[in-house]
Amino acid sequence: MRKVITYGSFDLFHEGHYQLLKRARELGDYLIVGVTTEHYDEYRGKLNVMDSLMERIENVKKTGFADEIIIEDHIGQKLEDIQKYQADVFTVGSDWVGAFDWLKDYCEVIYLERTKNVSSTMLRARNYKILKLGVIGTGRIAHRFYPEAKYVSGVNVEGVLNPHLESAKRYKEQFGLKFGTDRADEFWEQIDAVYIASPHDTHTGYIRQALEHGRHVLCEKPLALSGKEAKELYELASAKGCVLMEAVKTAYCPGFQQLLGIARSGVIGSIRDVEAAFTKLENPDSRELTDTSFGGSFLELASYPVLAIFKLLGIDYEDLRFEAIRDEKGIDLYTKAYFRYKNSLATAKTGLGVKSEGELIISGTKGYVVLPAPWWKTQEIEIRYENPGQNEKFFYKFLGDGLRYEISDFVAAVNGNEKKEHKLKPEESVALARVMEAWLGCRE
Repeated sequence: MRKVITYGSFDLFHEGHYQLLKRARELGDYLIVGVTTEHYDEYRGKLNVMDSLMERIENVKKTGFADEIIIEDHIGQKLEDIQKYQADVFTVGSDWVGAFDWLKDYCEVIYLERTKNVSSTMLRARNYKILKLGVIGTGRIAHRFYPEAKYVSGVNVEGVLNPHLESAKRYKEQFGLKFGTDRADEFWEQIDAVYIASPHDTHTGYIRQALEHGRHVLCEKPLALSGKEAKELYELASAKGCVLMEAVKTAYCPGFQQLLGIARSGVIGSIRDVEAAFTKLENPDSRELTDTSFGGSFLELASYPVLAIFKLLGIDYEDLRFEAIRDEKGIDLYTKAYFRYKNSLATAKTGLGVKSEGELIISGTKGYVVLPAPWWKTQEIEIRYENPGQNEKFFYKFLGDGLRYEISDFVAAVNGNEKKEHKLKPEESVALARVMEAWLGCRE
């Protein structure tokens, strides 16, 4: 008897799951299916799982392909099960090509081509809809987005829009999407929601188009380049009954949420100063250092440090000024933004041509909090006091590139869960846009 073993969450059971199990069953005489627990799903980075473990097991059972169903609940179990059940073949979807090659020492490993254009759902007890999402733009962040989206239940990336058709086609082929197009009308017809990762100055136009077509929007930062534009976009989203979210990933990561609770709890007293820095050395030929209108360190990176300032001190600052070091083209290589509040100060520091320590320091009347670089991924927090013996350190998990957190909250919002809106409120997004507007204005 040739035994085959496979694993998965099988959440929101759909045609892709059905076909994978069917082909897995055809690889042998006996199929063992491991269904992951909610806890293990979260541990391995799978977010927003909607169906209960028992529902997911029942859906697998209904296919009739599984001869035996087991539960996967810890790391390392796959090898344990292969040995326990004497499996001849281990198989998973092609999204995981190479990830399990190490199991070839124990059995045959086969990666099954995934079913493309999965949108219909089947065999599920609750009527959840899988969100059909499209991507606008094919740059670096768009290439990080697709691998992160596969960790979020309830969403499927369908296709991509780029004015340069060849770029759209390359992205489509790379990730096995349903379509790649340069035609906006064709794009809007095939999606429910959009992730916008195009150049900064195109965000507002694409957001408006999406909302006019009744599509939900997750847009890369900066969402808009003026406070007036941002406010109008949120008003349009409300009028159209659509979700509009700005994708500043730090706002949605678990560690950053914990930081806010620690810093604002009173353990360091009243917050009197926030210093937030984000710098990196960028390729001189990159868009960020060649676009004289919308390039430079502040437009590219300031959303992160300014977000921290706003979440800790609020959006009602009294004064804002900038100082920058620019290259011969006028592009800022290094910029500091100084905020003055009624009883506190803050500095946002960004750089693309100057490298600095990327810390976040929150100073209070009883102590201070330090987050080392890369603080925007918030994996380590230390509370420091006058007496070093009282210092405390905390550590948090940050999965992958972190985009899965914002995608998960976006899907939850589309499904009617607005409880997570506090992570980045519309008024905070509008305030971020006003800072960008002030920066652009001071360059003139």
